[in-house]
Amino acid sequence: MVALARSRSGHFLTALVAILVFTSYPQLASSKTSKIPKVYTKFIKTSCNTTTYPSLCTKTLTPYASKVKTSSIKLCNAALNVAIKGASNASKAASKLAKLKNVTRYEAAAIKDCIEDMKDAVYELKQTLDAMEHIEEEDQEFQWANAKTWASAAISDTDSCMDGFTDRKVNANVKKTMGSNIKTVARLTSNALSLINHLY
Repeated sequence: MVALARSRSGHFLTALVAILVFTSYPQLASSKTSKIPKVYTKFIKTSCNTTTYPSLCTKTLTPYASKVKTSSIKLCNAALNVAIKGASNASKAASKLAKLKNVTRYEAAAIKDCIEDMKDAVYELKQTLDAMEHIEEEDQEFQWANAKTWASAAISDTDSCMDGFTDRKVNANVKKTMGSNIKTVARLTSNALSLINHLY
């Protein structure tokens, strides 16, 4: 019985690791950085130095250098798209986690709430992107404020998701797996918000 329990635990842990590996980071845009003018990559690196997580910012946004060029608005939009992919990946990870047989009712409840939080985050990030697409119009201040408000709301959703795992009796491996995914979303969103804050 002990061996069987260990076997099940091992399979559960393996499944968690698989979920973590395939969903932790959003897929980067394919781009050969060696062919991109240095002025574009330097612009991204310099801009990313103003964010909370500059290394992550540079890593995830450099592949978009040829599209961004030296446009701060396009850089913000690229950062938001990366954050949206990250939140979508986190939601998918949570859905896969919910289907594992060893998940307890406490974990299932936390996962269910987190899926909703990530769906809300995706919606809010898309609203941020929508505001950014209108930011060069006459109501610039209004759209800029909207963008910051929506992005901040998305960060709050990542906090809410993690609180759900902290407040309930959740397996350490489950908490670690989801924590890694949600932390990535929070950092990507934080970077996007930092870039938006430094627009004007």
